[in-house]
Amino acid sequence: MNQTVPTRKPFSPMLVAVTMIALLLALVSIFFGVNQLTTSTEQASFYLGMGFVILAVAVYMLFQTRQRMLRIMSLETQPISSTLQCQKCGFKNVREFKRGDFVFKQTDEQCPKDQEKMTISAIYREVKDKEKAKEESFS
Repeated sequence: MNQTVPTRKPFSPMLVAVTMIALLLALVSIFFGVNQLTTSTEQASFYLGMGFVILAVAVYMLFQTRQRMLRIMSLETQPISSTLQCQKCGFKNVREFKRGDFVFKQTDEQCPKDQEKMTISAIYREVKDKEKAKEESFS
C-alpha cells in the first residue's frame, strides 16, 4: 500500500505560544508576590496564589499536549480494501485499494469465470481493534 498519508503536526504552534505566555505570566506574578511579602501580605498572597494557579494550568496543558502527541504517534494506518464484483456472474474479489479507485468504476481486471470486466462494488477500511487482537491471541 503505497499511499501517502498527510502528516499531522503533533501540536499547535498557537497552543505552545499560549502556554509560554502563561508560564511567563506565572513567573512574573510569583516574582511580584515575593517582592510584596515585606510590604503587603494581602497583595503578596494574591500574586503568589495567582502565579501558582497559572503555573499549574500551564504545566497541565503541557502534559496534556505531550499525551496527545504520544497518542497521535502511536496510531497505525489501517489497510483500505476494494471489493471487485463481476456484474454477470456475481463473483467477488477483494484487493488492496489503488489510487483512483471509486465505487462503480469498471476496472481492467477480468473475472476468472467468464472473462468480463469487474466493477468496484465497495471500498472499506479494515479496522483492527486491539481488543480483538488480544482475544485472538488467547484462543
